[in-house]
Amino acid sequence: MSQPSPWWTPDRHSDRRPFLLARGRIKAAVRRWFEAEGFIEVEPGCLQISPGNETHLHAFRTELVGTDLSRRDLYLHTSPEFAMKKVLAAGETKIFAFAPVFRNRERGALHSPEFTMLEWYRANEPYETLWSDCAALLKIASETAGHARWNHRDRICDPSARFQQLTLDQAFEQLAQIPLRETISNTDVDRERLAALAEAAGIRTGHDDSWSDIFSRVLVEKIEPELGNSAPTILYEYPTHEAALARPSPRDPAVAERFELYACGVELANGFGELTDAAEQRRRFETWMSDKARIYGERYPIDEGFLSALESMPPASGCALGFDRLVMLAAGAERVDQVIWTPLPDDIR
Repeated sequence: MSQPSPWWTPDRHSDRRPFLLARGRIKAAVRRWFEAEGFIEVEPGCLQISPGNETHLHAFRTELVGTDLSRRDLYLHTSPEFAMKKVLAAGETKIFAFAPVFRNRERGALHSPEFTMLEWYRANEPYETLWSDCAALLKIASETAGHARWNHRDRICDPSARFQQLTLDQAFEQLAQIPLRETISNTDVDRERLAALAEAAGIRTGHDDSWSDIFSRVLVEKIEPELGNSAPTILYEYPTHEAALARPSPRDPAVAERFELYACGVELANGFGELTDAAEQRRRFETWMSDKARIYGERYPIDEGFLSALESMPPASGCALGFDRLVMLAAGAERVDQVIWTPLPDDIR
């Protein structure tokens, strides 16, 4: 099978150009909305001490050479989160960024090794406020691109419709017939119970699968394809075990203030009520890096400056939205590389 022509050839560019122009209009409209809401745009650096410390995130490593020819490893960030939270610790209260981010082992219709993340934070505001922000951004993208109905892989969504809301417990019960709450407690998870429930629901599990592995498989196979059809969906109250950098819910410490936004079965955003307990954050990082070392044979350093900043960071809520995916749905593209100005060539895999 012959390779498609490179993206920079005029014929292929002419096919992509309407999507790219829509991208520019959406970005300008989103920037105007944030500025009208009193946000300050920041520009977090891409080179970081740590790229992020979640088990299954894979980073690009590089080397810093000093003027004295000393050498140390640095990383391209997988998210601007660490840098932006340091800005909150410095005293800013409402910030946003269009940040280029980098993730290894990710390439496909919805993934690019380099992509744009729209990330924003509100100090001293509940994380549910972010849901209203997401609704406003979907409406802006839809109106700017001129598509009132989004269609992706035969799934249709009205981005201006009232958001559907499902907790993880409700989603697992309704869409996978799995009582997820039976497998979690305030302090631990029951891997064997979840494995048995998943097998009964027709989900394949392996003897070396962790609770998190099985949880993710159920989510991908049974739940995500059903989300964001007809109306955008907020999936919230993730188990604390899957909370990354989110704080436990004051209502139920077994779940966290974390949500994800879906449209047409596509995950668009991931938001948190942010964890500011540095000791708990360190414990999570160390656990995840031990898991990464066991599974992948590598670990990333912990950014001690970030943990120090958490101690003075105000209570805050933050959200990361995949800007390329938003443009893809709003403009009617099929793949994210159609809405990225300079994607990696097709022959680089």
